[in-house]
Amino acid sequence: MTPFHIPPAGDFPVLRFSDWLELVADRSAALRKAAEAADARARVPGCPDWTVRDLVAHVGQVQRFWAAAVTAGPATRPPDPHPDPTTDPASAQDGALLPPGELSAWSARATTALLDALRAAGPDRECWTWWAAPGRPATAGTVARHQVQEAAVHARDAQDAAGAPEPLPPALALDAVDELLQVGFGTMDGWPHAPARVALVSTEGPAWTLILDATGASAVRVGPGDGPAPDACLTGSAGELLLCLYRRVPWNSGTLRVSGDPAPVRQLAVWSPLD
Repeated sequence: MTPFHIPPAGDFPVLRFSDWLELVADRSAALRKAAEAADARARVPGCPDWTVRDLVAHVGQVQRFWAAAVTAGPATRPPDPHPDPTTDPASAQDGALLPPGELSAWSARATTALLDALRAAGPDRECWTWWAAPGRPATAGTVARHQVQEAAVHARDAQDAAGAPEPLPPALALDAVDELLQVGFGTMDGWPHAPARVALVSTEGPAWTLILDATGASAVRVGPGDGPAPDACLTGSAGELLLCLYRRVPWNSGTLRVSGDPAPVRQLAVWSPLD
């Protein structure tokens, strides 16, 4: 995997379309490697209703879905999540929901289908996404960026199930936190608690302020001393911040440091766009 450059403190990594494709491939391979090392029937700590087999099947299904969305181009509705085997030979070959047989090879084909669709489309081709809104383009490029964290977080889930969790690559995690705050939390309905400003500060340097109020959430990239003082600050590596926002690491686990009022951090940790 390319050792992506971590910029000076306060600057954000600039990952491009080709980087996202490489990271999707890398993290999908990491998922399969961890799954092969685990018991397929083992429960996944981050998704306790799933076994490792369920986890790998889920990621493959997601990758096939987004391959279809990107291939379809501009659309007002998502593609059919369950293709008709009579019109989709890949579906007929690989199974619809939980594929039979050797899951790792099926998963690898799903990753290839997604990457082939993204490369064929290029970063600027429009397609259906659930986040389309002014300032949030619905393109193959934004799908690629989002699929990095889908693969990365679930690869970490598989590693947890195998008993060998690894840190998330720092540049990947910084870019994923930025995308999750801007897109994931940015699509949420009104914040159900008292208005608050929560700073998320990575030990790598970049930091954000998440503004929470009746309109929802908006994230602002910040440098030292920028803007009003936050009500609370959550500090840790970008990887730990991302895993906390994905509810894989508790906000008070000890790997993250909280200063200021802990209440909005506790509330944020369960107010998730990921259900």
